Amino acid sequence: MASAPQNPLILVDGSSYLFRAYHSPPHLTNSRGEATGAIYGVVNMLKSLLKQYQPDEMVVVFDAKGPTFRNEMYADYKAHRPPMPDDLRTQIEPLHKIIQAMGLPLLCISGVEADDVIGTLAMQYSQLGRHVLISTGDKDMAQLVTDKVTLINTMTDTLLDPAGVQEKFGIGPDLIIDYLALMGDKVDNIPGLPGVGEKTALALLQGIGSIAQLYQRLDEIAALGFRGSKTIADKMREHQSQLELSYQLATIKTDVQLNLTEEQLKISAADLSALAELYKDCEFRRWLSEVLSAQEKSAPPAQASLFSDAETELPTEVQTSQAAAEYDCILTAEAFAALLKRLQQAELVALDTETTSLDYMVAELVGMSFAFAAGDACYLPLAHDYVGAPEQLNRDQVLAELKPWLENATAAKVGQNLKYDMSVLARYGITLQGIQFDTMLESYVFNSTGSRHDMDSLALKYLGHKTISFEEIAGKGAKQLTFNQIAIEQATAYAAEDADITLRLHQTLWPQLAENTDQAKVLTDIEVPLLSVLSRVERQGVRIDPQLLRQQSQQLAERIAELEQQAYQLAGKEFNLASPKQLQEILFEQMGLPVIKKTPGGTPSTAEEVLVELAHDYEFPKLIMEHRGLSKLKSTYTDKLPLSVNAQTGRVHTSYHQAVAATGRLSSTEPNLQNIPIRSEEGRRIRQAFIARDGYTILAIDYSQIELRIMAHLSRDQALLNAFAQGKDIHRATAAEVFGVALDDVSTEQRRRAKAVNFGLIYGMSAFGLARQLDISRSEAQQYVDLYFERFPGVLDYMERTRAQAHDKGYVETLFGRRLYLPEINAQNMARKKAAERAAINAPMQGTAADIIKRAMIQVDLWQQQQPKETALMIMQVHDELVFEVKSEMLAEVTAELVKLMESAAQLDVPLLAEAGSGPNWDQAH
Repeated sequence: MASAPQNPLILVDGSSYLFRAYHSPPHLTNSRGEATGAIYGVVNMLKSLLKQYQPDEMVVVFDAKGPTFRNEMYADYKAHRPPMPDDLRTQIEPLHKIIQAMGLPLLCISGVEADDVIGTLAMQYSQLGRHVLISTGDKDMAQLVTDKVTLINTMTDTLLDPAGVQEKFGIGPDLIIDYLALMGDKVDNIPGLPGVGEKTALALLQGIGSIAQLYQRLDEIAALGFRGSKTIADKMREHQSQLELSYQLATIKTDVQLNLTEEQLKISAADLSALAELYKDCEFRRWLSEVLSAQEKSAPPAQASLFSDAETELPTEVQTSQAAAEYDCILTAEAFAALLKRLQQAELVALDTETTSLDYMVAELVGMSFAFAAGDACYLPLAHDYVGAPEQLNRDQVLAELKPWLENATAAKVGQNLKYDMSVLARYGITLQGIQFDTMLESYVFNSTGSRHDMDSLALKYLGHKTISFEEIAGKGAKQLTFNQIAIEQATAYAAEDADITLRLHQTLWPQLAENTDQAKVLTDIEVPLLSVLSRVERQGVRIDPQLLRQQSQQLAERIAELEQQAYQLAGKEFNLASPKQLQEILFEQMGLPVIKKTPGGTPSTAEEVLVELAHDYEFPKLIMEHRGLSKLKSTYTDKLPLSVNAQTGRVHTSYHQAVAATGRLSSTEPNLQNIPIRSEEGRRIRQAFIARDGYTILAIDYSQIELRIMAHLSRDQALLNAFAQGKDIHRATAAEVFGVALDDVSTEQRRRAKAVNFGLIYGMSAFGLARQLDISRSEAQQYVDLYFERFPGVLDYMERTRAQAHDKGYVETLFGRRLYLPEINAQNMARKKAAERAAINAPMQGTAADIIKRAMIQVDLWQQQQPKETALMIMQVHDELVFEVKSEMLAEVTAELVKLMESAAQLDVPLLAEAGSGPNWDQAH
């Protein structure tokens, strides 16, 4: 097995890795839609090499623009290669800049290829006794291997020395050129010997030797006995000049005039400032964080800067040095009195809390931080209880004095994820008001797909600043400290920085958001008001029946065990049903089922979509799907939900996330209450465990076919508008139009197919996807689509307009002005481009639906607060549905009022219809 040489000269085949990285995941883009995946792949490989070998000398070589000597030798050399894709070409210049900023020598020599430059350097330095390591994925480089020259494929982490070349190719390095010449190369358009492939080439080389030896012993070739051996000699005579040309084309030059000194091959110190700007531009957050940390460690104390000097795009007031950011710690009554006065006089204050837990239902308040201007922030410790902690102000007394300001609706506040802070303060009897801005939501509304929206990511992206991480002050793992155990000096730097950065982020993001009135209103009229609503919904929680769920867990366990036994029987042996590898072997090797799709690694996929397709014709995959579904229900819900019950409230409290789904939809975690299946019997049974408290009834209200109604409004299609205006069953009405029958004559099957078309088009489904869903031929599915567009031309027009807008502007918008940016809408990769087009069509509908239910929640919450205490409590939001607990004796009047509020959440050209159901549990109410 090959071993790595000590401190080698590393020669990197940059061009080889550039193309490989371009075609490999992840296919990254930055928030401006610029491709960065190839840059990421190459830089990641370079960083890996540097870390593994820690060399003194390393050169990255790329092909130069223009023709090479091989084109002069053979005009058709590489003639069939397609032009470089635009989204790869644009990555070359920034990649070169990053490599140079890393301190790595970079070479592009005109007239020759990168292989020739590498071959020349390898020859020169190996002859001087140096060990050379060539990093490449190109098989042609195997011809350069000697006892001093080793190849490494960084993507597979494999080394090739002479023995390795022999093992991999069946021949030594000395015969690789002959091998390549005999086979030719379709990609490079090297002609080779007609009819000779890998097996024939190996048989010739292993049986007799090099091409030169073959020409000396042509009469012996027929006796080698491989298929076609009797005709090879004649072919070699006929195509001798072609074979000689192929040999020359396949030979890597080792005598390029380079005139480089050894000093020019040495790695120099990285330009951290340049790297920070380049990583920031590409939005490589982790690497940017590493560089900023290195800058902090290397900068003299007097020059240490909180923000990089290159942030010229930031407002002047945001660019403040570390020297200005001297944070105060409030430990005395006098200091607190001064703080209180400042809070009462300030126009806008950034606020943050420090607590003992991320769970808002159990978190204890440890301290609070405030910022008044960039660099002007302080920390108010209240409950640090480590041994030797300085005396702090009394928490209850401080909160009592802060309460009027915290509850003052006219005292403007900004925070980062203030929903959490609001919920924590509620535990101390404080209703946080005056929430004017939230930087997490500002970032999300500004560009939902452009970044993660946590503070650390936003500080890197918009301020070029690496924040102090919690792990830096608290440690990690089982021994991690809680905030009350953190030394106050460290806590002050960490907590005050949070408030400071929050204010700076607001000063950066809000002016950009405010330039677009509609986007600003999405923030101020929808997202910020919703924050408080969600805090109340979360803290209200939902009651469940743990005993019923435990019974269901037991029943699911029994059924899962039955399915396992059936699977073992069909497979003829016991195996792990959750193992994709074992399942792959049984499905495709043992049972010989057709391979529908392959993984990126080239093995047959066992993903759900594959099993769905196979389940049409085979029992085994159908059984596996049922096993997967039930196992997920058991582990995610029936096992986990009883453990999620809060000991104090006896209810389950989820967390709703406003800044996750790109389209504006809410998501839910710990536990996720939005993915409980409603179409399966087992899923509905889980909903039976969501129950009302005594004297109350569960009320569920959901919007009927809201996305189709939005489609009618956006498309202005007259037939759709008429169908909704007349209160028709839209799927039946669509079937009547598409199949050309009277409304009353539409069959159940026709309605089912029309429904699939309606919803399929909303999600950008192709005729191919529709055919799979309805289990019909693609031509029949295409006929349905064509008929649909013929009957509803406004829908087709809407889709074409939306696609055009997406390609032109790079984003689409909801009815209320929420933007969804589509970074890959103009990608060269057709699959990614088509996926972005599908998203473009769907996003305005799904996003508008999300906006409408958020507006409804705000209206419902306002109404709730005006009612006698706990008349109706909003306890869940699930996609297009709101779930309430309502006093049973007031059910009828409350239902009527809530339906009216939900139906008035938006004015469309078709009626919004909210349908209500009620019962003792969620299943019966739905």
